[in-house]
Amino acid sequence: MKSVSIPHPAEALVLARVNPQVIERAREVRLMAFDIDGILTDGGLWYGENGELVKRFNSLDGYGLRMLRESGIAVAFITGRKGPIVARRAAELGIELVQQGVRDKVQALGAMASGLGCSLDQVGFMGDDIMDLAALQRVGFSASVPNAPAYIAQAVHWVASTNGGHGAARECCDLILAAQGRLGPFLLANSVILGDVTQ
Repeated sequence: MKSVSIPHPAEALVLARVNPQVIERAREVRLMAFDIDGILTDGGLWYGENGELVKRFNSLDGYGLRMLRESGIAVAFITGRKGPIVARRAAELGIELVQQGVRDKVQALGAMASGLGCSLDQVGFMGDDIMDLAALQRVGFSASVPNAPAYIAQAVHWVASTNGGHGAARECCDLILAAQGRLGPFLLANSVILGDVTQ
């Protein structure tokens, strides 16, 4: 008898208010790329008295990126700025696809996709500003944040409910995983630790 895969209730919860067409797009994602400033951070740039730059990342986002990778979805960072902080964060998360100082993000995404043997239709990108616009319009699944300029929000397939640096990327990761039926296994694996909480 053929076994039937029953979605975890949390996956249904994540997808409940998402447009079915967006779910279909998220289901095809094989490479998910993220801008840094304004997406994985709040966009603020903190400078120390010696000129050092500090950025604040969100641990929820970090775990979401790990879940994508562990599910077989490639994760990339593409940013217009350059600096050691992004490389360090990528290394912490085991992300090898990192491009900094990028002006043509469409070309960068295309090269990454080609290297992974997939098309731009199978690529997702989350960005929030003019430099991201062309790439957001070319990929199969595009996402942004509510504090992005209105013309960015109007150009993408999906907008998070939280701002960049405050869990927006995690929302995006959960959406992709739920659309692909891959969020449930993480919840079931951790339910052993939670014990009676899920009963």
